[in-house]
Parts: sequence; C-alpha cells; structure tokens
Amino acid sequence: MRYGLLRWIVLAILPGVAGGVCGAESPPRLKRADSFLGVHFDFHAGPDCTEIGKNTTPAMIESVIDQVRPDYIQIDCKGHPGLSSYPTKVGNQAPGFVGDPLRVWREVTARRGVALYMHYSGVWDSEAIRRNPSWGIVDAGGKTQGNATSFFGPYAERLLIPQLRELAGDYGVDGAWVDGECWASAPDYGPEALEAFRKATGVQDPPRKPGDPHWFEFLEFHRDAFRRYLRHYVAEVKRTHPDFQLCSNWAFTDHMAEPVSAPVDFLSGDYSPEDSVNSARLSGRYLVRQGRPWDLMAWSFSRNPGKNGSTQKTAVQLEREAAVVLALGGGFQAYITQKRDGSIREERIPVMAEVAKFCRARQALCHGAEPVPQVGLLLSTAGHYRAINGLFNRDLSRVSGVLQALLESQHSVEVVGEHQLAGRLAEYPLIVVPEWEYLDPGFRGDLMGYVRGGGNLLLIGPATGALFAEELGVAGAGAPSPKSGQLAFRGGMTPLKGQVQAVRLGPRARGVGELRRIGDGDGVLGSAAAVVPVGKGKLAAVGFSVARSYLGARPAGIRDFLDDLVGQLAPEPIVEVKGSTDVDVSVARHRGRLLVHLVNTSGPHATEPIVEAIAPIGPLAVTIRHRAPPAKITLEPSGQPLPFDYRDGAIRLRVPRVDIHEAIVVEAR
Repeated sequence: MRYGLLRWIVLAILPGVAGGVCGAESPPRLKRADSFLGVHFDFHAGPDCTEIGKNTTPAMIESVIDQVRPDYIQIDCKGHPGLSSYPTKVGNQAPGFVGDPLRVWREVTARRGVALYMHYSGVWDSEAIRRNPSWGIVDAGGKTQGNATSFFGPYAERLLIPQLRELAGDYGVDGAWVDGECWASAPDYGPEALEAFRKATGVQDPPRKPGDPHWFEFLEFHRDAFRRYLRHYVAEVKRTHPDFQLCSNWAFTDHMAEPVSAPVDFLSGDYSPEDSVNSARLSGRYLVRQGRPWDLMAWSFSRNPGKNGSTQKTAVQLEREAAVVLALGGGFQAYITQKRDGSIREERIPVMAEVAKFCRARQALCHGAEPVPQVGLLLSTAGHYRAINGLFNRDLSRVSGVLQALLESQHSVEVVGEHQLAGRLAEYPLIVVPEWEYLDPGFRGDLMGYVRGGGNLLLIGPATGALFAEELGVAGAGAPSPKSGQLAFRGGMTPLKGQVQAVRLGPRARGVGELRRIGDGDGVLGSAAAVVPVGKGKLAAVGFSVARSYLGARPAGIRDFLDDLVGQLAPEPIVEVKGSTDVDVSVARHRGRLLVHLVNTSGPHATEPIVEAIAPIGPLAVTIRHRAPPAKITLEPSGQPLPFDYRDGAIRLRVPRVDIHEAIVVEAR
C-alpha cells in the first residue's frame, strides 16, 4: 500500500509520465492492428462510487497480466451514467477517489508491455445532459431525453474531445473503445437539428413517426449526422495525438452495416451475452470483409442465471464463443465486470486464463486469415435502412435465420454488404438474398449481370422474389396467403411461419417442393421454389420466409429444403462435411495454406445461459476439392497428421472427433 501511495504521489507531481513511465526500458506495446487477445473491465461508475481506487493495486493488475497474458487490457473510465471513474480535470468525476487508479493501471501495463485502452461512453452520457439539458436530443413530443447527446450541440467540443485528449496526453493510454455510440443514437427534434434538416433537404415539415412523408429521409439525415460526428471527433483527437487508437463500439459492423467512412483504427463490438454463438456467427462473418482490424467481445457472464444459480460462464462455454470468432480470423476479448470501487473480480480471472490458453494455441493458425468465397449472404445496407424505424437498429432476424440454416447444413458462409461485393460478385459461387423488400436498382442490375455471367442467385421470400419477377419470368401464384402454410418436401410436412406465396413456374423453370394450406383440406398452393436458368447462371426463388420458419425450432425440413436448393445452384463447394449438423464449417487461406475450420455447435447454446459441458462430435467425413495432391494435411492445433485419399481432384479424409474447435490444414506441394 505504501508503494501504491508513493506511486500516486509521484505521478500526480509529474503528470503525463505514465505514458512512458519506464522510458526506454518499457517493452513495446502491440498496436491494436497486431493484437489478438484482450480482457475488458468496466463498471459504469455512478453516484454510489465513493472510494474508487481503494483496492486497485499494482499486485492486482500484475496478477491479471501473469494469468491471462493479454495483448491489451480495457478498463472503465466513463460509463453510460457519464461519471468518470478517474479524477478527470475536464469531465464529470464520480463522487470519490482514493488516489488515482488510472495511473496505477497505466504504470503497470506500460512496464509489462501491455496496451491499455479505455471504456468510454460516447453518445450516451446521462450526466452531461443532466448538467446541460440543451446537450440532449429532443424527442418527437418535445421532451429532452436523458441519455443520448445531440450531434448538433456542443457535447463533442466541450467534453468528449477534451476528455479523450486528457486520456491520451496526461495519462498516455493507448486508445479508447468508445461505447454507447451508433446503437445509442436517436432522431433529434431539437431546434438546431430540425433547422439543419430543413436546410439539407428542403423539407419544411419534418416527419414525427414511421409512415409520415419523408420518414426515411429524416432517418438518413440523422445517420449521416452520426457519421459526421464520428469523423469529427476522431480526426480532432488524432490531430493532437496521432498515435491514440480509437474504435466506436459497433460502428461499421452488422449494427451499422455500411462502408467504413471514419478514420477509426479498429472495429469491435460486444456480442449478445446470452445467444452468443448465433450472435458471434453473424457479426464475425460481416466484419471479416470490412477492411479494418477487428475483434469481438464475449461477456464472461450471463444476465440470466443457470440452473445452479451461476452467472459466470464456464471455460468451455467461452472457448466455443471464442472459437466462432477465431475461425473467422478475428481477435477475441472477454468482458469481466469491475467492482464499484474499480477493483476487479479476481475470482473470475482463472477462467479467463484458461480461455486465453485455448486462444493462444490457435493464434498463429487463425489470426488474420482470409475467407475463401463460397456462399455470400446479403446484408443489404439499402434494404436494412429502409426496413428499420431507428438509426442503427439491429433486427437482423431475416439474415440470422437463413445464416443458421445454411451453417447447420455445413455451408461456408460470409455475410456481405453491397460495398463488399462491389467488383467481386463473380468470386462467389452462390449469393443468397434473404427477404429484403428493397434493393438499390443499380445493385439489382449488378446481381442480374452476375447471374447472366454464370453466377447463382437464391432469392428468399415473396417480396424479394417480386423484385426480380418481371425480368426472370418467375412470379408468385396470386397474392401471399395471410395464413401460415406448410412445406411438403421429400415426404415430410413442415409448418411455416409468416406469409406464403407459391411460385408460378415459367416455361423454363423447375419446381422444388410444394406449399400447402393448413386447415383448408391441406390443399396444394403450388411450388415452394423455382429454379430458372438465366444466361450462363441460375436463379432460384423461394415463396416463404425461411428465417421466420427456422429460427427457434430449427426444423430439419426447412434446413434440408434450403440445402437441396444450394446443392442445385452450386453443386461443387470447395468443402463438404458429413456426419453432424452441429458443426460450423468455414474455409480460409492463411500464409499459403488452406484451412477448414470445424466448430462444435452442439447443445442448447441458444437457450441455456450457462453451459457446463459440450459433447464432442464426430467422426466427420470431409471432402476437399483440390487441384493437386497436397504435400501434407494436419489437424491443428495438435499437429496430428491426417491420413487422406486423393482421387478425381478431391481429398477425402476423416476427422475422428471435434471437442470445440479443430482446423484441417492443407499444405500444397
């Protein structure tokens, strides 16, 4: 304790020394672009926090580093309540401190060569609005909201930018993971915002609710206001502190599915603390093509206790959540809460240490690998922004449901936006459009060019099929039925959710499956899907919602039907895996090697908050199409040689067992 107090006194006398506390003796810290593994702590300090730093000691921080050996640590400095958990001179302090805990964190991490990032709540700052009501957004009813700051007020200039500069300059921290940003933003009816909207659009009577004229334009105006806000504060902080690394939580991810348009250093987000495997499946597959270093954060605990009352996730549970991310080439971090005095929950560190060992064993194999294009599942920026009634809402069930059905048939899938496909549509043997009701006309034309040139396009849902009906001669058979129907396929009957519309077959179309009524004599409505040759390629249209029908119950009939369509459109995938539906397959290249990642997704991970054990899967029969016999094949990270047979341009082998994650590594001659 004497050492800690002396350190605080020295650092208080010599502000800014923490950034280079050991001078030339400090080991180098990895940039975020090169980082792989981290641990995140936060506690969103509030009025109850009167002794922050009381139990923050160098020994506590050393213990975290010794056990986990992270590339970086993120700690709290300002949460959503807006009270800073360090003795800031430019922001709004929490009620009480014992010394300056942030300087202790910086001194220890700098001495150990571990980067230090801040958890900082950006748009969401309740205290700033409480003290300055004009800084908050105004809702459609004229009431100032207590959480979201306005993009048209002085918040960024008066608080956010000065405080980030304080952290960069006075404390020498490496960067900030700015929380509560795109997803906390909301439309603003304050006078400055409305005047700016009128000036930008010429619309004099702003809409007040969904359905009003110019509602979409109003939301688009505010989306652009967020982009300008983000670009501005990042540029301003980097103007004075160019090495300070910044991320806006969930910006340019599936939360904000659009091209990167701000000079952020990395992309990141904390995926769902409960349905974590499915959340990470979607987010990671979108992030991998965004052109920035990226990582995803797991919550190390569940908000819903398990059967034994536990809220801390097990090591195997977190290892699987990590494996989903690692198999896609991303970095991984996990979130552990801090106590109300800012100290950490030391009893939770051993679990994170075990997870860290699992990740490190796969780092050289996975980190930075690039996916091999196979199935591209469209997360349409244009379609999504027209479908939602907020700025950056994340209702992506139409994408997630189709993704789950494809993955659970062992297809290697990427989630891609229009900008990620631009100029490279032809790289994908198959592109799937999952129930978007709007596509930009230019992009729709690009998709048609892709099909005519030899590509394969799968349209799901009546509204999506209607976008192409006139051009392709495939139309719905009458109006969509308001009643749920059922799918008849391969002798089985599967109930469907949502509207159904049988597909009318044109002269060159081939039907797949049948749609039947329920409760009306089970009459046949018509074909469930049609496959049509177009130019050198093929198009298929499905007349019901695959996503709504598959989510939750995961009926095998829907999965088999979709798998059959994929097989007709793209019959020779680079990899085929048989033996279990509970394995995610992703194909990548890394350092000249072909990787086939296998992630065990067995068990009720979508519904059970705490997973005590994961049953192994296997054996798996694997076929890999390869132009020539390989030099060798190993199962990693164990390095186990895999016997294989090569004939007719394909490798055939057997994987005996997958506990959580294994990778087949194919090395060419």
